[in-house]
Amino acid sequence: MSDREPPRRRVPGPARPAHPASARRRPGPGARPARSPAAPRPPAPAPLRLGSPRPRLRMVGLALTLVMAAFVVRLLQVQAVDASTYAAKADKNRYVGQVLAAERGEITDRSGIALATSEDAYDITADPTMFNRATLKIDDGPEQAAALLAPILGQDQSTIVRKLRPKDPKSRYTMLASRQTPQVWKQIKDLKAALTAKGSADGTTVNVLAGLFSVPSSKRVYPNGDLAASVLGWVNSQGKGGGGVEQELNTLLTGEDGKIRYAQSGGRQVPTAGSTETPAVPGSDVELTIDRDIQWAAQNAITEQVKESKADRGYVVVQDTRTGEILAMANSPGFDPNDLTKADPNALGNAAVQDAYEPGSTAKIMSMAAVLEENVATPLTHVVVPNRLHRGDRLFKDDIDHPTWNLTLNGVLAKSSNIGTILATGQLGKTQPEANKVLYSYLRKFGLGSYTGIDFPGETKGILAAPDKWSTSQQYTIPFGQGVSLNALQAASVYSTIANGGVRVEPSLVRGTQGPDGRFTPAPAPEKTRVVSQKTAKTLARMLESVVDDEEGTGTKARIPGYRVAGKTGTANRVDPATGKYKGYTSSFAGFAPADNPRVTVYCAIQNATKGSYFGGQICGPIFKQVMEFALKTLQVPPTGAKPANLPVAFTP
Repeated sequence: MSDREPPRRRVPGPARPAHPASARRRPGPGARPARSPAAPRPPAPAPLRLGSPRPRLRMVGLALTLVMAAFVVRLLQVQAVDASTYAAKADKNRYVGQVLAAERGEITDRSGIALATSEDAYDITADPTMFNRATLKIDDGPEQAAALLAPILGQDQSTIVRKLRPKDPKSRYTMLASRQTPQVWKQIKDLKAALTAKGSADGTTVNVLAGLFSVPSSKRVYPNGDLAASVLGWVNSQGKGGGGVEQELNTLLTGEDGKIRYAQSGGRQVPTAGSTETPAVPGSDVELTIDRDIQWAAQNAITEQVKESKADRGYVVVQDTRTGEILAMANSPGFDPNDLTKADPNALGNAAVQDAYEPGSTAKIMSMAAVLEENVATPLTHVVVPNRLHRGDRLFKDDIDHPTWNLTLNGVLAKSSNIGTILATGQLGKTQPEANKVLYSYLRKFGLGSYTGIDFPGETKGILAAPDKWSTSQQYTIPFGQGVSLNALQAASVYSTIANGGVRVEPSLVRGTQGPDGRFTPAPAPEKTRVVSQKTAKTLARMLESVVDDEEGTGTKARIPGYRVAGKTGTANRVDPATGKYKGYTSSFAGFAPADNPRVTVYCAIQNATKGSYFGGQICGPIFKQVMEFALKTLQVPPTGAKPANLPVAFTP
């Protein structure tokens, strides 16, 4: 027997009992029928194979690539191609640009005393887009803001609302009020801060003033009120000169505005953001020839007399006879340029250079100058003056009825005889037309029919027709100052020409200017023109003394103790500007002192005096005296001490 264990024999298990046919399980509904033992076995199904993911991934990748490419292209467009355009749009919404108003130059008198100056002020502006619903989350932002601002700015609420709701909804700038005092801006600023604080505390209050801003500006101020207002003019709401020197020299006074551009957020400037600023260039200062004190004396005197005479208006011109500089130019009634709302529209402007009127007998000095210069008579020439004189189509008379006067040529001037003047000027030519041409040439030399040279806005050059256009009556009325017109400055210049030895110095109103750099530039030298000889001028000055010093003269009320005075009265028929017909009178007086060494010319005229006397010697002579005395003292002009000429007025036949 072998040691190897013999193999185990498999023992069969108990046999399964055979299921009877009736016990076989019947197929249920939907079950496959039992395979017949004789049916062939169907082939096994093919195994399931998944599709390749690569095409789908390619499609997704391509789509993502296209999307990214679109973003990159747009980014390049924004950041590179259209960068400046988008930056500009952003800046437009973020940055605010405003004008920096240049400080207007001062206007001073000849001593540097301010007549017109500028004080610190603010322009109140607003950004309308900061008052709409999108910003404030309320519908009535402009109305609420207007209710708060109206009493401070002195404007109607409706006006402010219209400015805060402009027609252009994209507008970023509107001017609410210009040239407001610092106190006004402080009220707005305090109210704005209070609303901000209240909103931070309760979280519901809306700051309807957040869109308000201030721009430093300046406000025109006239420290002396109505003094020299007719010369200075005024500045309108747009900051431009509206009359007078302010208008004439507006460009020089205005300077050049600057600009500022800064970032803002919520109505406040962003200090860390970049800003640009172009500084404003201040205007130049203007120094006038006017003397403030003499201007005051002239203005006070004419104002009182116009009131007393219940006249329409009056003017006084004071001129330096040697330089032609205007020391005073006063008008009555006047106005206060600080508050034009109370001004009479008829009083605006400068009537002393804008009114054209017939001068009357003060113009006789030019007729006498022609007679003396042409050597057709002397101061002692005898002139027989009847009570009436028939010439042309008229019968002429003097201001009073009188018997036949036996006068010298000096007496004709002293007694202001119209008839004597007609007779004297008739000797200027062999015929009346020739005499007319000679007289016309002298009137032109004295400056009639031409602008004075001061270039003042609205100045009139008067009316002087050519001699061949003179009517029959004008041939005889023009020699005594009717039928020809001038302004007050022209009349003063005539007497200054005689006082200056026969040389006409073009009147001047500006002495010079001082620019922002502090450099003073004198005004150009005035033109000088010889009108008559020095001999003729000296003779005329002596004749004019008789008008004041002689008891038969018409200007005795113009005498000044201690001084020799040369002057002439005038009383002319006045053309009513409303009807174009003669109504009332123009009363005047013109003269200079000291007569033998002239320094100052004063001319006065009053239009349509309706109370008391209307004669020039009676109502203008005292004004001449008052103003001349003041001017001589102010300029420290001493009396000459020489005795007057005392030329005879009459002769014994």
